[in-house]
Amino acid sequence: MTGGRPRVALVASSYDPYVGGVESHVRHVARALRRLGTDVEVWTVDRGEHLDERVLDDVVVRYLPTPMPARNAASLARFATAAPAAWRRWRAAHRELSPDVLHVQCFGPNGAWALALSRHTGTPLVVSSHGETMADDHDAFGGSALLRRALTRALAESAVTTGCSESVVADLRSRFGLAGGVVVPNGVDLAAHPLGPAGPPPPHDGQAPIVLGVGRLEHNKGFDLLVDAVGRLHEERRAAPPRLVLVGSGTQEQRLVERARSRGIGDRVELTGALDEAGVDAWLRRASVVVVPSRVEAFGIVALEAWRAGAPLVATSLGGPATFVTDDVDGLLVDPTDERALAGAVGALLDDPSRAHRLASAGLERVRGYDWSDVAAAYARIHADVVREPSRVTT
Repeated sequence: MTGGRPRVALVASSYDPYVGGVESHVRHVARALRRLGTDVEVWTVDRGEHLDERVLDDVVVRYLPTPMPARNAASLARFATAAPAAWRRWRAAHRELSPDVLHVQCFGPNGAWALALSRHTGTPLVVSSHGETMADDHDAFGGSALLRRALTRALAESAVTTGCSESVVADLRSRFGLAGGVVVPNGVDLAAHPLGPAGPPPPHDGQAPIVLGVGRLEHNKGFDLLVDAVGRLHEERRAAPPRLVLVGSGTQEQRLVERARSRGIGDRVELTGALDEAGVDAWLRRASVVVVPSRVEAFGIVALEAWRAGAPLVATSLGGPATFVTDDVDGLLVDPTDERALAGAVGALLDDPSRAHRLASAGLERVRGYDWSDVAAAYARIHADVVREPSRVTT
């Protein structure tokens, strides 16, 4: 420890230059932990870019190889060749930082290697799950017995395991043998982006109201379901029908374009591609309704971002949002696989500005409790407890 603060390695499954929920979470948490005085580094997966080491936001980022074997001779041979050099890189990182805590953020190959390092060095392990076991489009844990075993062992050996929502913790308990577990939610930056005006904005230059979705354009995120719901609104609404704007990138982009055409709204749907946080925030402030239509959602940072922007929210009832959004108080909860229900919820807020304003105003108040500094402070308390009495931490 330095100056009474633990040295912490945040061992992330992915990081800059990639974008996404985990990447955003770890980047904001690293900044906030540094402000709290923690000597923090980010260790993340080298995907072949050979970035090695860099400094981002005054935080050292190490890109470490994480080879994993599969059950075939060629893969085992490649692993046997790559593993010794990879292990040397992990040992060197440990020697240079000498961390008091290895904190895995989103378990994947990064977690398996952190578990091995924890066993070898005796460094306490903390595991934070972001829904990788329940909301992964590629079902990595369903396809890899090695990852399943590594996660189960890591949960058994970790000093503390956290999940970003009660849904995530429950999944770890039911399928991976977790005993205990605590919720540390996601957050938003309340300093970089001001709290927005509550309620839907007036039409811009005579344009139609905007229904907005933000996230990876992948099957689980349910944007095809949102296209269908907006298509139904175009069929049913007597007033000016809305535009649908989708912010993000992914493998489903062309399918979404084709689906919109098949529903007769091809000219009413705009795909912006991936945007930075400022670009996302700008769209959120233009939106008449923000929708999180995931088939299952671990948490749903977009819900917090919508609250911060003062936008009315419709969120999936399947997973994380249902654990912090209160239906018809600060948002509407709906099963997005029910096209009629999803269209009805979106249409209800478009048709009733006073109700939309009420929900958005409540969201503005709720979001004040979800600043990244609060998330980092919760982690800092865990780190301090683990370092002080690792054998007695049972949460």
